[in-house]
Amino acid sequence: MVFQRPGVFLMSKPRAKLPFSEETLQAMLVRVLRPLVRLALASGFNFTAFSAVLRRLYIEVAEKEFALPNKQQTDSRISLLTGVHRKDVNRLREQALDPSFLTVGVSQTSRILARWLADPLYCDAEDRPTPLPRTSSDGGPSFESLVTDITQDVHPRSILDDWLDRGIVVLDEDGRVKLDLSSIVPNAGDDARRHYFTRNLRDHVQASVMNLMHEPPPYFERAVHYDGMSAALAARLDELARQESMALLLKLNKIAHQAIKDDAGGSSRWIAGLYVMTEESETAPAPETASRTETGE
Repeated sequence: MVFQRPGVFLMSKPRAKLPFSEETLQAMLVRVLRPLVRLALASGFNFTAFSAVLRRLYIEVAEKEFALPNKQQTDSRISLLTGVHRKDVNRLREQALDPSFLTVGVSQTSRILARWLADPLYCDAEDRPTPLPRTSSDGGPSFESLVTDITQDVHPRSILDDWLDRGIVVLDEDGRVKLDLSSIVPNAGDDARRHYFTRNLRDHVQASVMNLMHEPPPYFERAVHYDGMSAALAARLDELARQESMALLLKLNKIAHQAIKDDAGGSSRWIAGLYVMTEESETAPAPETASRTETGE
């Protein structure tokens, strides 16, 4: 999923009538929410707790995004919009949900890795991250300089020890710090996994919702998928997709890292994300479906 430039969104207009009925929306939500309910149950988060979050979220969205122009958003109107009792609306309006999930550690790790993957000072002629000495006596690039250029709040040795423990980096035969690209996400800590789950899924859903609610769809969102194939072919395509996707993300990171140095700055946020999934169907498809493919929003 890739967000297009803000100007594309400005050309879109809200649809006069959304393209689905309440019954259709229910079916859509059942399919979308099923994995989240599975996560909630696996985490011991029961229906009572889940519904309490939804109740507060309904109130907050109605208050902030569905107010009438030049009119105060009252408890009664929020109750009418959400179906939540007015007394509960009055009690819960001040209990705003905190959307922030970006911890300091996650932010610093991301910034350090982004520079190592994009800055020519820390990359070789083929744009691969260079193995770095821990320190440098002549002012040359080192792991210490990479970290201290980003933050001086955490000692480079502490970050190195953490990354070695998580398998993000290894020490080569010369004692240099070498980045293992394949381990950046799989061996990420729990805080990082929760952060990227929250941010990536939220952004993808946001783009999809805006594409449904506006005409023309403002965001680029495409997928290619085949059904009815063998496990071996699925595994081969999975590996190929991972390699090609990683190459694209590294290229985009390098372009953005260089371009932002001369950018005037502003309030815009840009994100490009990709996902690859292989899944076994619960029921065997008909043989002819193996040759069918779809590419769409």
